[in-house]
Amino acid sequence: MYLCEGVIEVDMNAEKTEKISFTVDDGSTVDFYVEEQTVIAGITYLLVSESPDEDSYVYVMKDISGAEDKEAVYEMVEDEEELTSVFRVFEQVIGDDDILFEE
Repeated sequence: MYLCEGVIEVDMNAEKTEKISFTVDDGSTVDFYVEEQTVIAGITYLLVSESPDEDSYVYVMKDISGAEDKEAVYEMVEDEEELTSVFRVFEQVIGDDDILFEE
């Protein structure tokens, strides 16, 4: 589980990719770059990468924040069916040539 430090507004039309810091369960901090954001059935998903460069691994993160959480709480999507479905949405939004999903 990742705790997002601060609130991030993702501008879908922005040319610059937002860098976002997450605090991991062990207290360490991990930085990701938000490539895209989507909402499916009321759940916010982020497509994040390790680097703003074109050749980088990407991950899908799911907002699991509760009403009592002061900051956004995210987890990596690990369920294969959910991951495939959400990733297909990101492929449509971004464009098939810009992103490659390896199963």
